[in-house]
Amino acid sequence: MESASSSAQKSNPADNKPVVIITIGMAGSGKTTFVQRINSYLHSVPSPSKRIRSIDSTSSTTSPKQSLSGEAGQSNIRDSASTENETDSPKPPYILNLDPAVTYMPFEANIDIRDTINYAEVMKQYNLGPNGGILTALNLFTTKFDQVLGIVEKRAETVDYVILDTPGQIEIFTWSASGAIITDAVAASFPTVVAYVIDTARTTAPATFMSNMLYACSILYKTKLPFILVFNKTDVQKHDFAVKWMTDFEAFQKALQTHGARNENSSGDGDPNYMDSLMHSMSLVLDEFYQHLKAVGVSSVTGDGMKEFFEAVEESREEYKRDYLAELQRLQAEKESKLEAQKTESLKRLMTDLRMEEEDRRKRGLPTERERFPDSDDEGAEQEEMEDDGEDDLEQSVPRNYIDMRKARKITDPQMESDGSKWPRPG
Repeated sequence: MESASSSAQKSNPADNKPVVIITIGMAGSGKTTFVQRINSYLHSVPSPSKRIRSIDSTSSTTSPKQSLSGEAGQSNIRDSASTENETDSPKPPYILNLDPAVTYMPFEANIDIRDTINYAEVMKQYNLGPNGGILTALNLFTTKFDQVLGIVEKRAETVDYVILDTPGQIEIFTWSASGAIITDAVAASFPTVVAYVIDTARTTAPATFMSNMLYACSILYKTKLPFILVFNKTDVQKHDFAVKWMTDFEAFQKALQTHGARNENSSGDGDPNYMDSLMHSMSLVLDEFYQHLKAVGVSSVTGDGMKEFFEAVEESREEYKRDYLAELQRLQAEKESKLEAQKTESLKRLMTDLRMEEEDRRKRGLPTERERFPDSDDEGAEQEEMEDDGEDDLEQSVPRNYIDMRKARKITDPQMESDGSKWPRPG
């Protein structure tokens, strides 16, 4: 029992927390439908999470009998039967909707930005367009995101997955200050995975495929979180070609020669143009990038590929604990140290300015602050002494014969003078 307790205490705190899946995708990629499929999948199948559910013990020497009866506090590890039952039962996800402009959602969000921010009213009051209204609404919501995070943390023991559905205008979340704040706050509290949803049917051309990969690369290096490429709509177009292009450099070059735009000359032969040369160069750069990516194909309509997706999510959980958590903690410590250094530097500059001002007054023959107020250091002590003396003499200084102002009233009748009360100056 002691060995089990020690192993539970040494376990990573991220093992006991749900995984946050941030869904990001271009407009029309099927991102909201993908979130609905996740919601439906987790409602109908046993939880695929490998989360370690443990409770810190109040006593490391608790006997099995005491643990079951609860007389010596909670046990450090739940029994295997209980854990197995929890794992085998479906666990609905906790969903957050961050899109204030969506008019219809095929699922019910636990926390919805539309319950807090009126998108149409924001556009009207701030005289904004559609994208500006979404950005402003998200900024306003971010000012209270600490409260949202507190609500999610309270539900952390009862859910295995937290889903964030971001706005369809991808740049509003990925390149805004509010998106960065939300991502950093969530990643600092929970194991976090970014799911980048791609419209597979619109990626069959090498140029479009390369554009999506470049955007995915930029998001990966901006968020610095485990990343999963989700090729959606595989019921329309299989994603095998995309995986092959990512793993086989020659296959992409062949597709580039076949589908790439070419300039036709008089002989009918095609010469590579600027776009072909650019994509060829970028494919060389992204070859290393592909080796660190997880790619899965899913169909949000039929549900195909959801098992593989959650297997990739669990792999990303381990990757978060192994690589990203330590880096996030290092960045947080570095940020705090920089802030402390800035405070120290500001204090040094203030003291230097005060000394320079004092020397300047001396050079000009003017009295310094200490010379002008030589007794300023003793004023505080004298003030405290006076306050103490005043408290001691308070009872003596208050007059014994006082007049109750509640009984004082204006004299309008000579018969009222008998009680001795006068108004407005009693006495």
